[in-house]
Amino acid sequence: MKIMIIGDGKIGSVLAEQLSKEKHEVTLVDRSGVRLDQSNNELDVMVVEGDGASREVQLEAGADQADLVIACTGADELNLLCCLIGKKLGARHTIARVRNPMYVEELNLIKDDLGLSMAINPEEACATEMARVLRFPSAIKIDTFARGHVEILKTGVTAGSPLDGMALKDIGKFRANVLICAVERGERDVIIPSGEFQLKAGDRISVVASPQEAQRFFRQVGVAKTRVRQVMLIGGGRMGYYLARQLLATGMDVKIIESDAKRCEELSQLLPEATILHGDGTDQRLLQEEGIEHMDAIAALTGIDEENIIISLFAGRTTRAKVITKVNRSSYEPLVGSLSLDSVFYPRNICADNVVRYVRAMQNQTGAAVSLHTIADGQTEAIEFRIKEGTLHLDEPLRDIPLKKNLLIACIIHGPQAEIPSGDSRLILGDTVIVVTSRRNAVHQLNDIFA
Repeated sequence: MKIMIIGDGKIGSVLAEQLSKEKHEVTLVDRSGVRLDQSNNELDVMVVEGDGASREVQLEAGADQADLVIACTGADELNLLCCLIGKKLGARHTIARVRNPMYVEELNLIKDDLGLSMAINPEEACATEMARVLRFPSAIKIDTFARGHVEILKTGVTAGSPLDGMALKDIGKFRANVLICAVERGERDVIIPSGEFQLKAGDRISVVASPQEAQRFFRQVGVAKTRVRQVMLIGGGRMGYYLARQLLATGMDVKIIESDAKRCEELSQLLPEATILHGDGTDQRLLQEEGIEHMDAIAALTGIDEENIIISLFAGRTTRAKVITKVNRSSYEPLVGSLSLDSVFYPRNICADNVVRYVRAMQNQTGAAVSLHTIADGQTEAIEFRIKEGTLHLDEPLRDIPLKKNLLIACIIHGPQAEIPSGDSRLILGDTVIVVTSRRNAVHQLNDIFA
């Protein structure tokens, strides 16, 4: 597919990297020649220097023949204008990054008039994933499939856990219908395991299950935490606002500590049910005075990664709360992974995953991908496919179907029923299947899973 990305910033560069790896023809447009030179040297992309809202620049970049135009500059208004121009010039689809909460609320009224296919909001998307984890605090990360009927939950194996030293073929003794689909061991090793694989303390496992089965499994292995009622958010920016709004809607008590007095006033008006405090969230004395040790969950959401990491380390040392950390720089992943932080979220990666999911749905016809999530720190993908006409090996037992290496069929969904498959399970027309695979396998449609 021909894809034009306007804005070579945090989001644009990640998108360009992801989409070029998927073998799309990517053209980057930006006013800064310095940024474009770096991207041109590091990525397999074309670059055009200029204003993305200019008709001439867009034509030079190929907007008239583009399958997709993505506008992700730092200005919402500019992104909407770029998409409108791209659509008028002949682009098939357009995606705009829109971050302002006011615009997000009103966008549905004018989406069709703008010819906009999709709006992406990194802060809101990340806040939604954080809120999901806070509703099930035993997990480090949760991805949902099949309209919420199936989840992939990431958690850790601790010393003394019933899972420590257990072979995966023995998981059935917990009487919970679950499947461990990926294991992270050490800083970089990610394994898609067989039944003989033996877990050990320090592993981070991704578990496929329905929400009810997941709760049963987590209770039996002794990692279930109490329900979150009191939450402290440190940082009241856009993400803090989006997260607080979602948590308040579920009945949680939310306290926000924000260093900017003017922003505190705005939050007081936007979130009257929340407690808003003006102060420095890195001040340990202030955090203790405000009862950090009594909190069920703490989220470090300031605009400075280093502050968020320090706050989270302090919270993890002084409380038993669920701790969430926002990190913007992807380059910090190796460092963050060695610090034993609880749940870490990278907004730009979440945003990029949403766009890649949309692009795959555009390009696939047979066995089209319904949903895609990256798991195991981005090295593994969980992809939801609908089984359609043209899918190979229909109605054959799974034990007889040749699959690629480093790949497994993690779940088959028949209507509302989720089945953890066995060798007797079959791919039936109309069902949905969740496939977990190494990203090296390049699975774009369901037929790609077969050897």
